[in-house]
Amino acid sequence: MIISNKKGQIKTLEAFLAVVVISSALILPITFSPNNQKSLATLGMQALIELDVNGTLGKQIAQANWMSIREYLTILLPIAVSYNLTIYNDQGDPINNSAISNGDLAGRKVESVQYLCASQSLEPQYYMLQLQLALVG
Repeated sequence: MIISNKKGQIKTLEAFLAVVVISSALILPITFSPNNQKSLATLGMQALIELDVNGTLGKQIAQANWMSIREYLTILLPIAVSYNLTIYNDQGDPINNSAISNGDLAGRKVESVQYLCASQSLEPQYYMLQLQLALVG
């Protein structure tokens, strides 16, 4: 007759999960290291494309809903990334009168992404977006 030791099995499982959590905590910061600046541009472009897939971005810009755009970008970009978005009209003039940002980029190595967006209305408007990204810390 074999007697199973359930306490031993639980301790082993607990130790295994602890190793997984610690390993994840060590690997994730490496993914967004300063040597990987190209990934910042990729993350920024992916966020803008995701936001523009169904016309949400153009609609928010046409309504001058800067807070909503800020909230979307904060959700779509990793916490370790600080950003600043400036939106220009077809004449090249900035149109967002309030900051679309989640932090200060001063003193950081900044990666910049440009994205062309159009509103989906009877008279479409074209906008050039400049998204600047930097790692926090």
